[in-house]
Amino acid sequence: MSDPPDTVVDQVISLDQGGGMGGLPSKQIVNGADGSARARAIGVGDRLWTLDGDRTVHTAVVGVAAVKAREVVDVVTEGQAFTVAPDQLLSTRDGWIAAGEAEGSVVAWTPPRKLCRTRLTILPGYEFGYLVGATCADGTVGKNYASLVVNDEGFAAKYAECLTAATGLPARLEPVTRPSGFLQCDVPGFRVRVVSSYLADVLRQYVGGDAHHMRQGFPRVVLKDLATFEGFLDGYADGDGCRIKRWDARMIISANVPFLAEPAVIIGARFTPRTGMASQLVVTDRWQRRGTFVAEEHPVHLMERQSATVSEVRRHTATGAKPFTLYTYRLEPHAGFLVSGHLVRAPR
Repeated sequence: MSDPPDTVVDQVISLDQGGGMGGLPSKQIVNGADGSARARAIGVGDRLWTLDGDRTVHTAVVGVAAVKAREVVDVVTEGQAFTVAPDQLLSTRDGWIAAGEAEGSVVAWTPPRKLCRTRLTILPGYEFGYLVGATCADGTVGKNYASLVVNDEGFAAKYAECLTAATGLPARLEPVTRPSGFLQCDVPGFRVRVVSSYLADVLRQYVGGDAHHMRQGFPRVVLKDLATFEGFLDGYADGDGCRIKRWDARMIISANVPFLAEPAVIIGARFTPRTGMASQLVVTDRWQRRGTFVAEEHPVHLMERQSATVSEVRRHTATGAKPFTLYTYRLEPHAGFLVSGHLVRAPR
């Protein structure tokens, strides 16, 4: 922990001078914009990851100091641990707290392994609504991908077009075969699949965290405006719905009753769940005349700020005459930075 520094520092503060500066031991990993690095290797001009609200952004190092200290603490959270000065501040729901006093606190955290992935600019509108609706009806959201496999080429083509328009990700159709339980043979179909852990995570966020069709919640993010909601209805109906020949209306079908109950209220329709089988919701083409739609604002981007509970704080005191060398940074425009995904900053 007291290895000589690899980078130039503004000053070295002795034990007599120091106090209240925080800092990280030389070998502690810091989440840099160009990859993880040891604290002693961080220099002026380097960019570090931080959290600005619920999004991850960069902040720049404008000064580095080496601080001598005789005590550090290991902060242990859910499955992770990192080492800092006892007075290094950690971000919590109620403000900043010293690391040495953080046991039992809930601190701000984001998965460090996801920091370097590509972030998408998602555009609300009809295409976005269609993407969400079709995914809720017939799509699959994996750990790091989203896909749709259907028999209808036109449906798959529209899904691919809307996915690209809403997210910027290139999407294309692939001919596939899949088994048919009714026909007892493989039938031709079409697949659209894009690999993006960001898209997979944000789609799960829209439906409440679990994208399984029987457990997903209604994605209220599609209530941003009428165009987005109409796109959602079209996408869901193309996946799990059909036109009604007797009048100008569509029927959407799901065994997930709580999911269907919410759009029923939004379109002002009567909805009677069916016990033990899939329920049906009739969406008339003139539902907008009822005046029941009310726009809502919900985040379209991925909320990357998560939380972790500090389960233990372990103190270590330097033995002998050699103290710990801790590194502290001055940063702009954000004073905080991420250590093993946890948001920290030096005391003021």
